[in-house]
Amino acid sequence: MSTFQQPDPRDRPARLTVGVVGAGRVGPALAASLRLAGHRPVAVSAVSDASVRRAAQLLPDVPVVSPAQVMERAELVLLTVPDDALPGLVEGLAETGAVRPGQLLVHTSGRYGAKVLDPALRAGALPLALHPAMTFTGTAVDVQRLAGCSFGVTARPELRLAAEALVIEMGGEPEWIDEESRPLYHAALALGANHLVTLVAESMELLRTAGVEAPARMLGPLLGAALDNALRSGDAALTGPVARGDAGTVAAHVAELRKHSPQSVAGYLAMARATADRALAHGLLKPELAEDLLGVLAEGTSPPASPENPKSDGGER
Repeated sequence: MSTFQQPDPRDRPARLTVGVVGAGRVGPALAASLRLAGHRPVAVSAVSDASVRRAAQLLPDVPVVSPAQVMERAELVLLTVPDDALPGLVEGLAETGAVRPGQLLVHTSGRYGAKVLDPALRAGALPLALHPAMTFTGTAVDVQRLAGCSFGVTARPELRLAAEALVIEMGGEPEWIDEESRPLYHAALALGANHLVTLVAESMELLRTAGVEAPARMLGPLLGAALDNALRSGDAALTGPVARGDAGTVAAHVAELRKHSPQSVAGYLAMARATADRALAHGLLKPELAEDLLGVLAEGTSPPASPENPKSDGGER
């Protein structure tokens, strides 16, 4: 019985030469992923020693050249530079005539949509905004992580299918984001991912101060469960002293933080206030327990101790 053999990606039609302008953590990984889909990386620009090493690791045998030479050699160019540098880069490439008609120009900024590429569009390029919603390490593991990764996609209507096809070839899942929604989309990702790293790092430091020898081992299962619960259930997953209205416990937390990590107090109070608001709105925090709690969060001090002030009912953790 004959068996079906998967065709080699390199035998597919419309394979493109690929260039990377800016060999940070993102560009080489995306180019390496496109190589797996049968496209051919031909040039990369890199400035720092770290970016040169990164390009050599993820794109071996691909020459490191100037941005203008990348534009000259590639049919598909990935502009993977910091957000603030992108508008000036695009304008400079267009003004110097580096952009060719029909050239696919892809940026990976979360903040910007396709309009930032308008100078290149006027020069005849085909502009695409493809932002991988992923944190990158600058190593080969990034290529593996792209499998199933969502991409925020913004492009002109006639280029939408091409943009989505490129994302799928990189193993990603395209998610259409309107041009005007890009800043909000990016703010949402930064709020979740970037701030999470800060919260986890601070938590580990505090655990070390408390004498925990392996804070990562302690936090791993807890944070994994919390993340899974939050993704599944949203605000219904809220737990802990704020959601329960344990004002005395929260006041004790604040006192300890002032003593051992004063730089963490503002962040703790801000997140606790946001948690209290959400817990109240979703019926998890009882209104009769909220007054003392909100007083602690407003002042960062102990709640008043009087019989008239209701306390926590000792709900389950």
